[in-house]
Amino acid sequence: MSNGAFGDRRSNGVIAASLLTLLAATRAHAEPGGNLILRGAAIYTFDAARPWASALVIRNGRIAYVGDDAGALAFAGPGTHALTLDGRMVLPGFHDSHCHPMTGGMRLLRCRLNDYKTERQIYAAVRACAAGPKGTWLLGGGWSPEAFARGGPSRRKLDQLVPDRPALLTTEDGFTAWVNTRALQLAGVGIGSRTQVEGIERDPRTHEPTGILKDDAVAFVKGHAPRPTEGEYREALRRSTAIANRFGITSLVDAAASEAVLDAYRAADLEGELTVRVVAAQRIDPGRGEEQIGEMVARRDRVRGRRLRADAAKLFLDGEIDRHTAAMLEPYADLPGVRGELQIKPEALNALVRRLDADGFLIHLHAMGDRAVRAGLDAIEQAIQVNGSRDRRHQLAHVGVGSPEDILRFGRLGITADFQPFWAQANDAANGPTEAALGLARSRRMYPIASIAAGGWRFIASSDWPAPSMNPLDAIQVAVTRQPLDGSKPAQQPQERVGLATILAAYTIDAAWAAREEAIDGSIEIGKAADLVVLDRNLFRIDVLELHRARVLLTLLDGEPVYRDPSFAWH
Repeated sequence: MSNGAFGDRRSNGVIAASLLTLLAATRAHAEPGGNLILRGAAIYTFDAARPWASALVIRNGRIAYVGDDAGALAFAGPGTHALTLDGRMVLPGFHDSHCHPMTGGMRLLRCRLNDYKTERQIYAAVRACAAGPKGTWLLGGGWSPEAFARGGPSRRKLDQLVPDRPALLTTEDGFTAWVNTRALQLAGVGIGSRTQVEGIERDPRTHEPTGILKDDAVAFVKGHAPRPTEGEYREALRRSTAIANRFGITSLVDAAASEAVLDAYRAADLEGELTVRVVAAQRIDPGRGEEQIGEMVARRDRVRGRRLRADAAKLFLDGEIDRHTAAMLEPYADLPGVRGELQIKPEALNALVRRLDADGFLIHLHAMGDRAVRAGLDAIEQAIQVNGSRDRRHQLAHVGVGSPEDILRFGRLGITADFQPFWAQANDAANGPTEAALGLARSRRMYPIASIAAGGWRFIASSDWPAPSMNPLDAIQVAVTRQPLDGSKPAQQPQERVGLATILAAYTIDAAWAAREEAIDGSIEIGKAADLVVLDRNLFRIDVLELHRARVLLTLLDGEPVYRDPSFAWH
């Protein structure tokens, strides 16, 4: 999936810094150990016994009461802090069930080119980055190929802009990189080199590298850059979680965490710095076998903490539809004879899934094309048959397109589909190439959210941040409308729209179940953690094209404010 700019139009680095400052000020005014009463609110609980309430009470980080205002006032006493919300909405904290916080946070520390629309602007921004603090490499990204009128940026131009060190700058989606000569040389891709790595673009006449890398070549060259330091990881985490809290997110799944990333999470958790609950999915190497699972079990047990678990496992089954790397049952409409390939053979996939299932992991499978979706369903079904009855919470992420018969299998097998609803809007930059690749008939089945829901099983929702938007309210609106946020185009696959209550559940109670957190959060019930978000308006009482304009006023984690809008009076 090609991705556009971040959902928040302002600089994310500035946002993150201001959020951290505001957080410190808000915590200074909190009343540790006392009761917090929220009253006069529109509280949507996701508790079937009491769907709506007007007040709740928080005691020692837990929900102690849910009901009417009069009942809440009975909890008033010394140290009680009461907030009158004047009809504002309270929801369980949002879950982002598939994102990359460390990747996105690290990008905030690098040379950022997201906001520049012309070739000249990008060159000026790179020059400014190069003039800043020196490092062994200049890393960054966010440039758009559309900004370059003559076929893209060149290695020679980047040599001029960054003459003193290696430089590697990716597009927003990370699949393409612009590099200078020094970066290529350090990777062994010199001017006369014929290094056999897929994705090194070369001049057809001279065979010299042009400076553009794609897919495998990006990872190959980037692998020669220094790895982030522990301090960089920690700062990246602070910035990304501050943005998550700003959008009302209190729980997230890191969809591909390395051992270094797990160590950074663990250090932050031990020092009380995690302002979200984190389920980390350990990334599986498809080139290795079951022997790696023992290592994963050891890491799972080692890093578990107060707000951190690493009991999920992530495996890529295929690539992306618009890049013709997703595995399809039938050839691509615009590339006859090409179906894409699975990144792991079915026999190896089945063996890994059986073992992961037996060892109690939450299995996350990246499956974009319909052949990958089928392979993932087949593998989990086989694990169910072999391992027998157990508590399973497995999921297929993305499900760009699936065959009608396989869509029905989600409900029958109890497998959760994890969608990124924001991608389903009619103006997403990737949808044109994706529709061309799929052809008309298959395009009608893109992102089959309502079809999965109609099968009688839950689905969950997420951002896949750092692109294109972490804000759940953006995605919630698109799930309801299948239109751009401004409503400027007709709905795309309107039959796949879902109701507001359904998509809210995907971001709260159903996501909590998928993360094995339903006993802790996901609904507003007595005894659960006070992970809550206060919005400036009741989502059920506004036009659906206004949903994304709702603003998070307050985010609470364990009853403590981790974000407060400057306009929202705490006292």
